[in-house]
Amino acid sequence: MSQTPENRASPDAATQLDIYRRMVRIERNDEFTRTQIRRGRITAPYYSARGQEVIPSTLSNLMTDDDVICTIYRGIHDMVAKGMPLRPLWAEICGRVDGTCKGKGGPMHLTHPETGVMVTTGIVGSSMPIANGFAWASLLDGSKRVTIAYFGDGASNIGAFHESLNLASVWKLPVIFVCSNNGFAEHTRYENGTSVDFISKRAIGYGMPGYTVDGNDPFEMYAHAHAAIERARAGEGPTLLECKTFRFMGHVFGDNDAYMTKEEKAEALAKDPLVLFRQLLIDTGVATEAQLEEMKAGIEAEVQDAIDFAFESGYASVDELRRDVFAEEIPA
Repeated sequence: MSQTPENRASPDAATQLDIYRRMVRIERNDEFTRTQIRRGRITAPYYSARGQEVIPSTLSNLMTDDDVICTIYRGIHDMVAKGMPLRPLWAEICGRVDGTCKGKGGPMHLTHPETGVMVTTGIVGSSMPIANGFAWASLLDGSKRVTIAYFGDGASNIGAFHESLNLASVWKLPVIFVCSNNGFAEHTRYENGTSVDFISKRAIGYGMPGYTVDGNDPFEMYAHAHAAIERARAGEGPTLLECKTFRFMGHVFGDNDAYMTKEEKAEALAKDPLVLFRQLLIDTGVATEAQLEEMKAGIEAEVQDAIDFAFESGYASVDELRRDVFAEEIPA
């Protein structure tokens, strides 16, 4: 299903390099996280986003600092792409007091409003109605702020998806619904749980544009994301972007991904978007191999600094653990 927005935009060299930088920041942070888990330094659920770096990196390049995102429990890559600082991110993952939520949220409930990371939710699909709330606030305060709701293909089958798209369309909310369709809803193959061949078709029933995009192609993502964001800023309402991709590591760290065939996984790995985009940047003269290696080294230093900061941070006090739990604590 191929669709092309009008006035197709294309990223210039500087934009391509920025998208790649965000992709590397995601990939390096992911690799370091999995390493810390394997070494036994972190005990926590972790949902790797390897293979899906293009989607949030391209969208984040087009967002302003004022634009906000609502993402899900497997959305650390969305936060890293948006520019969330890694020190408080890592401290939260490690359950330390210097984390974004004082160590009380953990990896499934990260938030950092200063960079527009408004909500990370552990409830499947709940990013969408929450995003509508932020988008409604944009209308009320007259700003041009755009809200992105990230979710997976499985979440397109729950009630919150349909209710959110309907309301966003009725109120012409400046929200973009971004579905990372990696072909699997947790451990269930797409075709075994979804009634349509393209999730983007569901946009028709709610009177909004819907596009199926190659989520591993920065140029395709840029064209469609640019059109959706411009539409939202102009007060024309929401857009649904179905971004086709693949997850390399299974649903959760330690998952043996038996529901994937060896052939389809091998094919996806052979088309690693990070590797292909890196080579394209070199081949087209956007950057040299030495420049990209220097970029990678700088990002690795940033991640390592965040890890060191996190493990040097203390744990929350008992008083802190009781804070923000109830509006007014009632003794048992």
